[in-house]
Amino acid sequence: MKAVIMAGGQGTRLRPLTDRMPKPMVPLLDRPCMEYILDLLKRHGITDIAVTLQYLPDVIKQHFGDGSAYGVRLHYFEEYSPLGTAGSVKNAADFLDETFLVISGDALTDFDLTHAMNFHRDAQALGTMVLTQVDDPTRFGVVTTAEDGRIVRFQEKPSWDEVFSHTVNTGIYVLEPQILEFFEHGQKYDFSSQLFPQVLAQGLPLYGCIGRGYWSDIGTPDQYRETQIDMIYGRVKTNIYKLAI
Repeated sequence: MKAVIMAGGQGTRLRPLTDRMPKPMVPLLDRPCMEYILDLLKRHGITDIAVTLQYLPDVIKQHFGDGSAYGVRLHYFEEYSPLGTAGSVKNAADFLDETFLVISGDALTDFDLTHAMNFHRDAQALGTMVLTQVDDPTRFGVVTTAEDGRIVRFQEKPSWDEVFSHTVNTGIYVLEPQILEFFEHGQKYDFSSQLFPQVLAQGLPLYGCIGRGYWSDIGTPDQYRETQIDMIYGRVKTNIYKLAI
């Protein structure tokens, strides 16, 4: 299986830290966040990886190169104006000729990706969202699933009086290439607010799989600090953690 790391984020809420680096390069215990994602993908047998870039792309290219130092093969796809999450992945459509996994380069996780990939295959899904439980669901896409995991309701960043679940979309997906045919190349398009609602509206098989393990979005200063505390206390598993401290 191939993967796409979405690495175009600016991380505006983490400024001034991100004034000179894209969000995936923000250090977690002295290593860029994206380095932990590469390690996770490699541990689950995924070594052929697309990286979507937009903000300060050369910072990422110069640090990771072709990926050989990390035991992977990196293919870069740069967008010159923001295309949204789905639009940026569509930019790599020629590379994505088989079932593929999408993951953010600016969140820390040790999720069991093999479990998610097996779930997707067994469900014969067009797309599978990896889900988790959070205290504040208003920052994410909130999801309800049927007993078999099929998604029956999805709402992006609801207000508190609209919250119907604390189960949220982590931005990690297992997808079939056909899902990218719903919109045109070069079109600004978002997974959560546009593509997934469109798939659901057509009654196509979109599933949710509860992630096994740790996940943290480092998008705010408080969460960035808490994530590193979690790492120090061993709440997240990585192969490079001990090297980082």
